[in-house]
This record gives sequence, structure tokens and C-alpha cells, in this order.
Amino acid sequence: MTYPSRRAFQRTGRLFPGILGCVLLCCSPVAFGQAQAAGTTAPPTAQSTAEISEKIEQLTRSLDQTQVELAQSRTEIQELRAALKQVLEKMNSGASGATGLSADSGVQPSDQAFATTVGGAQQASIAQPSKSMPAQISQDDWEILNERVDEQRQVKVESMSRYRVKLSGLALFTAFANFGQVDNTSLPSIALPPIPGYSAGSVGASVRQSIIGLTGYGPTLFGAHTSADLQMDFFGGVPTTYGGSSSGLAELRLARFRMDWRRTSVVAGLDYPFFAPNLPTSYMTVVVPGFASAGKMWSWTPTIRAEHRFDGAFSAFKVEAGFLDPSSYSYYAPNTNVRITSPTENSRQPTYATRVSASTNSEDRPATIGFAAVYSPQRFVGGYDVSGWAGTMDWRFPLIRRTELSGEFFTGRGIDGFGGLPLSPLRPSDAIYYASVTAPQLASMGVIGGWTQFKYRLDARNEFNVAVGTGGRNSSDLRNAAATDSFLLSVPARNQMLFANYIFKPRSDLIFSVEYRRLRTYDVNEPSNSANQLGLAVGFLF
Repeated sequence: MTYPSRRAFQRTGRLFPGILGCVLLCCSPVAFGQAQAAGTTAPPTAQSTAEISEKIEQLTRSLDQTQVELAQSRTEIQELRAALKQVLEKMNSGASGATGLSADSGVQPSDQAFATTVGGAQQASIAQPSKSMPAQISQDDWEILNERVDEQRQVKVESMSRYRVKLSGLALFTAFANFGQVDNTSLPSIALPPIPGYSAGSVGASVRQSIIGLTGYGPTLFGAHTSADLQMDFFGGVPTTYGGSSSGLAELRLARFRMDWRRTSVVAGLDYPFFAPNLPTSYMTVVVPGFASAGKMWSWTPTIRAEHRFDGAFSAFKVEAGFLDPSSYSYYAPNTNVRITSPTENSRQPTYATRVSASTNSEDRPATIGFAAVYSPQRFVGGYDVSGWAGTMDWRFPLIRRTELSGEFFTGRGIDGFGGLPLSPLRPSDAIYYASVTAPQLASMGVIGGWTQFKYRLDARNEFNVAVGTGGRNSSDLRNAAATDSFLLSVPARNQMLFANYIFKPRSDLIFSVEYRRLRTYDVNEPSNSANQLGLAVGFLF
């Protein structure tokens, strides 16, 4: 049921004088005729006849004006009905398009903030009114709805198709001071031993972690709402030109297509591992998660997956399964500009993964726990086969008021391509020997890792986070293999990381954050190396 605007009500109120005049006009001749028949009045004079004619003419003009205003009011009501229908359709399509883009989407918190971040994100729903009962809406809500319609016309992004496209992004500036040697100045992943004659620290700033994203909402296909999103950052490399360290090269982060039914979704494209959905909260490490080399499986992977949701009385269950094609970060090609077959692709099978999770139905204090299994067959140069596998667990649940605990854990072997483990800062001198001997040895070693984060929200603007993570390989296996392969001496056996940050959001689109981060890296036969970083992040979400 639709309701006319306040202006329409005002016009309707002005119709009553005209209607009242019509009634008087109709009644006056009758009364006059009855009085004349009864002989109670004198015959009408010329003056009285002229007055009656003038009144009739006035009332006729009033009726004409009333008819015009009625037609205008009817037109406005029809336009408002059409506008309300369009808004409800857009809200319905937007709600279905956002299904599944929550924490389980694999986008880190910063991505979720804009897309998510960036892209990014969150689930939305709209209650469908019952057909047996008319919808009720107040005058204030009606005016707000009209304003939203005008806003939709203003912020619409044009596209080649007639479907809606949303532009989002994160403009992020980071400044940092490093104490100790690290592998990457602006985004350190491991700590290195001191270099004689070299500075014991560094300071700098960067905007290369800025992100831009596009989200498109398509037609309904086979009963499913379709959508797609694309995200890019500028951390893909450093040009060898003046200003190269500040500009950076664009790289593709996410590119995925979705089909969302009421309880089922299908996703295909470049995505985060769906079996490791949680992400630590940090604005100093946005292009990769905070523990990308210390317990967080994260790397972007071509994926085809499906998920089905079950509603329960007290909780919601979800089952996910898919095929993945992970990169081989520990596998070096002789020419980095040429893409060669990875060990996973050489096995002629994809990587298989499935996850089962349960979530509470509470919107204020949600809780989720999930378990996943991964199987990744691999074939290396020389016909050496490795059956990679992993078991994972993820959790997110509230503690006391305004607090939350989240994290992940994994164990297995041959899963270096998903991240979470420290890599050697060196490149092998003999790529063929590495591909046929060193890489299979690394894939055969057991690995373990995980992270956990404690979050405290003081209010909507102030937030504190403390998190720790670790990831590494079986030290005994690595030490034994290093006895015959010297390159393995440069591969860290274990990497630990800790960070604490404060995030201040004076507005929903403005972000300030300060962070302290500590790294500790253990070599297989050498003492551990440590480094610290102090950072400041300033971001704007659009």
C-alpha cells in the first residue's frame, strides 16, 4: 500500500470548498423552486437572476480548478508508487547480492569496511510484507524514503548495462619506523639478522596499500540474484623510475562472480581461501593480512565453490565445498615472466576443500565456529608425488560486553601456496635443482600455525586490538634436509608475530590508527632474529 506525499494531502484539503459550493449550488435551485411553488416568496427579479448566474459561474470555475488539482494529485500518487516500487526492488537486489560477503568471504576487515573494505560487504535483508495485510508507514518514514530516492539518483554510477554498479575504495596513507632488519621495509613479514655496516632501522611512508573496488549487480538468473566484484591495490611491485617507491604497480586482488539463491550461493573467480575466513584487524597491513607469514592462510586463489545454509532454532549451519588452484610460492621458475605449470596443476587435479560452520542467530553478539579439510595432490619435476593436506579450525565469539575473540588454526603439509608460513628471503642459484629436489622436500614437511585476536570496542568510534600469531615447519625435518641442501638453511623454521593497535573512527568514512608490531624469526641452526615496527595509518573510505 502506498501513501501520497504531504503536498498531495494539502491539495486534497483545498478541494472541500469547491465540493461544498457544488452542494449549495445543487440545493439552491431546489429550495428556490419549492418556495416559489408554496407562494412564500416573490417571483425572481432581474437582479436576483444575475446574482444566481454569477454564483453559478464562480462555482463552475471552482469545479474546473478542483478537477485540475485532482488530476495533479492522482499523477503524483502514481509517480510515488512507481518510485517506491523501484526502491524496494533495488533494496531486494542489493540485499541478495550482499549475501555471503561477511567475514566468511575471506576479505580482511579493512576490505570489508569499504567493500569489503574494498570492497569488500555486509549481509543485508528486507522483510517482505504479507499479502494479506497492508504495509504501514508513517509520514516521517515516507519523507525519508523520498529523500533516499533522490539520493539514489545522485549517487548512481553509469555502466554499459542498465544494472547498478557501485564504486568503493580505501585511500590509505601509512607511516612507519622499523627497529631492526626486515625483509620488506613498508610491510615486513620476517626479521633478518643484522647486516654489518648497515643501518639498524629505517623510517618511511607509503600509499601503496590503497585499494579500489567495483561491485556490479546483475539480473536474476535461474531464480538467483547475480553480482560480481573486482578489487585492485598498488602493491604489485616497484617501478624502476623516480617516484617508483611511492607509486607502485597495480595488482589484482579479487575478481569473483556470485549467484545467490535464498539458501544457496555459488562463487567463481579469484578469492581468498573460504576455509580460512577470519582476518586480524590492522590498517598497517591491508594488502595482505596481519599474519600472512605467521599463521594466517590468505593467498588469493582461483576458486569455484558452493555453499548451502540451513536455519536452526538457535543457530544457522553452513556447508561449503569447492575446487581451488593455489599458487606455488615455494616454486621458482627460471624466467619469472613466464608462467609454468605448478606442482598442483601438474597433478592434473584441483585442490579440494570443504568447510562446515555453525553461527548463532544473534545480530548484536554473533558467534561462529567452523571446521575444514583440504586435500591438495601435487606432482613435482621427476615424477615425485606429494599428497598435501590440511585440517583447519576457525572461531569468532563474544566474551564479556564489548569484547570479541577470533582466530584460526591449521596443520598439515604441502600447503605453502595458501600462505601462513615464512619463506626464504633468498632465491636459489639453481632453479632446476630447486624444482626437482628442494621444493618436494619442503612440501613433504609437516607444518602448523595459527593466530588469535582479542578485540575491545569502547564505542562505535574507538577500538583496541591485541593479536598474536605463529607459523612454521617441522624443525627436525628441516634440519635433516638442510644437511644435504644448503638452500634450506635460509628457510625460517618458525615465525612469530604480535601486534597491538588503536583505531579511531570520528566518522564512518574516516580512519586513524596507531600500531606496534613485533616480529621474531627462528632459523633452523641460528639464533632467532627480532624486529619492531611503530606505525601510523590514516585512511578514507569511499
